[in-house]
Amino acid sequence: MLRIFSLLFILLTPTKILSQELNSKVLVNTEELQSSESLIFEEMQNSIEQFLNNKIWTEDRFQNEEKINCNFIINILNEPSSNIYEATVQIVSSRPIYNSSYESILFNHGDREWVFEYLPSQNIEFTENGFNDNLTSLISFYAYIIIGIDYDSFGKLGGDDSFQKAWKILNESQNSGYKGWDQFGSKQNRYWICENFINPEFRPVREAIYNYHLNGLDTFHSNPEESRKIILDNLKAINDVNTKNFNSSILNLFINAKSDEITNMFKEAKLSNKRSVYNVMMELSPSNSDLFNKILQ
Repeated sequence: MLRIFSLLFILLTPTKILSQELNSKVLVNTEELQSSESLIFEEMQNSIEQFLNNKIWTEDRFQNEEKINCNFIINILNEPSSNIYEATVQIVSSRPIYNSSYESILFNHGDREWVFEYLPSQNIEFTENGFNDNLTSLISFYAYIIIGIDYDSFGKLGGDDSFQKAWKILNESQNSGYKGWDQFGSKQNRYWICENFINPEFRPVREAIYNYHLNGLDTFHSNPEESRKIILDNLKAINDVNTKNFNSSILNLFINAKSDEITNMFKEAKLSNKRSVYNVMMELSPSNSDLFNKILQ
């Protein structure tokens, strides 16, 4: 809610006051790598974290308590040549729920196609026009995706600008020779993540994500049953898109972020709502049947 007032403040103030948007924690894990050079990985971890947290990504003003919490766990798997690293990354972001201490996961994604160069004492710098190095492009791409999803949860289609910036990074990275940037790889890769968020066919999913959070979760403390009804209605809207686009990236991202939350939320629901949400979730993600069975217990 504070963020909404902050945006109004910007509109009414002649000079914009810019502030960093992300509160990121980065962990570089080298357990899989046979290397004794721990210093360079400490530098890498600090450099990535400082870049994410110190760069101003938007023109909006953020209070410290409004910053978007996110975690990057980078698992270094191999160093095929000097200063070239192969890695996987798990990225999680969350947003606070109004009038509670609960943080709701918005983005929970694993990318297995991170290959990048990192030199000792390297400064990470981002320029909007043209391809940077792959590490900078990877981090910046996901920063904009995280911000876009967060904005979508507070305002209807609020993440448009951020998704377009991520799309620009993607386009400028496609001729780099690195995997994950084009449409010919996995349907869950960076190309399809961003494509889904800017594709009008998936707009109902983004609108449902907004209603799920602002009109469902953010009012849960005052009227749980009404909130569950709103959430169920929006899950049905998401499933309508799923029937035509099963296993799409945006739908898998939603399932990865929300399956546990939805299960826990509907354990205490009325029996009719339990059955309804169970049926919807089983259509969205049949492989999660063991989890969704807990709704009916």
